[in-house]
Amino acid sequence: MAPGSEVTVLLVKHPRPDVRYPALVDGDDGTRITVRAPWAGPPSRDFGFVRFERGDVFTEHYWRDRWYSVKEVRDGRGALKGWYCDVTRPAAVRDGAVVVHDLDLDLWLPADRSAPLRLDEDEFLASGLAERDPAAAARAREALDELELLSRDGFAALLGG
Repeated sequence: MAPGSEVTVLLVKHPRPDVRYPALVDGDDGTRITVRAPWAGPPSRDFGFVRFERGDVFTEHYWRDRWYSVKEVRDGRGALKGWYCDVTRPAAVRDGAVVVHDLDLDLWLPADRSAPLRLDEDEFLASGLAERDPAAAARAREALDELELLSRDGFAALLGG
């Protein structure tokens, strides 16, 4: 994927509706794909631990060989809000889209790098993945643990920053 090219990000969220939105490619080294996208949800959404709003910019990192993505979130003025991480199957590129299968586990690290929040473990349990695909469920839990460890330095070791 060439830097500056347009791409669609497709988050497959079975059984819930998929989420798709446009982004611009920042880079693709063959393993990691980095895109930049504006907040694609409603004008404002308060999660309790952070509010995403129109004007927020997400720099999203997807790996073809890792079971997660890391999204740096900045407000419209460029101030860091934090990092939102999705546990997913490894990313694939198909038909001009970055395709990731969301596995319901998430992690939020606020900009001040205080304690990371593990999110949506109830949704993960309710998804039935552990019964349908125990190996994938185990990889998902390992990925969440890895994200928590990597969050200690604000993902600098992972993202090279």
